[in-house]
Amino acid sequence: MRHSAFTLVELLVVIAIIGMLVGLLLPAVQQAREAARQMQCSNQLKNMGLAAMNHESANKIYPSCGWSCYWEGDPDFGFGENQPGSWLYSLLPYIEQSAFWSLGMDGTKAIDTAIKTANTTRVQTPISLFYCPSRRAAKPMQGHTSAYNNNGFSGGVAKSDYACNGADGWSWENKGSVAEGLAWTYTGGKTGMFYPKTAITVGEIRDGTTNTYLYGEKYLDPTKYEPSSSCAQGDDWNAWMGPESNDLSRYTQNRSDTQNQPMQDRASYDTGYPFGSSHAGSFGMVMCDASAQRISYSIDKEVHSYLGKKADGQVATIPQ
Repeated sequence: MRHSAFTLVELLVVIAIIGMLVGLLLPAVQQAREAARQMQCSNQLKNMGLAAMNHESANKIYPSCGWSCYWEGDPDFGFGENQPGSWLYSLLPYIEQSAFWSLGMDGTKAIDTAIKTANTTRVQTPISLFYCPSRRAAKPMQGHTSAYNNNGFSGGVAKSDYACNGADGWSWENKGSVAEGLAWTYTGGKTGMFYPKTAITVGEIRDGTTNTYLYGEKYLDPTKYEPSSSCAQGDDWNAWMGPESNDLSRYTQNRSDTQNQPMQDRASYDTGYPFGSSHAGSFGMVMCDASAQRISYSIDKEVHSYLGKKADGQVATIPQ
């Protein structure tokens, strides 16, 4: 009786063909997964934009930026320029995190045990909405906490892969007491949507809400996504603190150098000023009308600068 079988050569050919097919399909699968992650990232920005709209509807102002990095959020200060915490903190009630936002509320505007304990809990608790799925998981990482209304927790802290629009930049000052913070009138740069003690109304966005950046993805050195020692520039503080310089805000000022030019994450190039992302070709931005947009890294620096300013009279549109 004759038995049919594969020869060794035939078997090797089949294995080679399967290997070639896997080699061809794997990049396509990876591209499809990255496309899905990029879409999720854009949806997260969209949700943050909608949260800002709900904040504006309820409080008649966009979310505030806080006092300085020496302070974290405190629910007893409500919303607006008197809130010492970050814009991310002010968004919490509008992304179904009201209970998390209100931790430490005791009706007292003071640096007391209640708010210190609450902020120790908050800084250890990351919110997945604020992490780009292409970049890193939502988990506590090395970073700093505030000096005043926190117990000085020194472990891993919650961070953010998104930053607010600081346009030409701003200056900040250390206010060491609640009384100083409340009495402070900020007089520095105000070209963007965020700076210390912001309380911006829709009417102040004279260049149009569809033509002005609100938030976006921030550039990071990929070798420091999950730091074990040294943090990336613009990524060493926690998500709930007020403005320091560039951890939760980035800039669009048109400079002669490339410091503020948006770019894709680049290994071992550590800078903390531009917007950018881990995605190829473009980064995500949400406008002041809550629309999420993909912006090319090659956007003209002047156009990028105009989109950052809310009322300079130079109306720019997003390049298609």
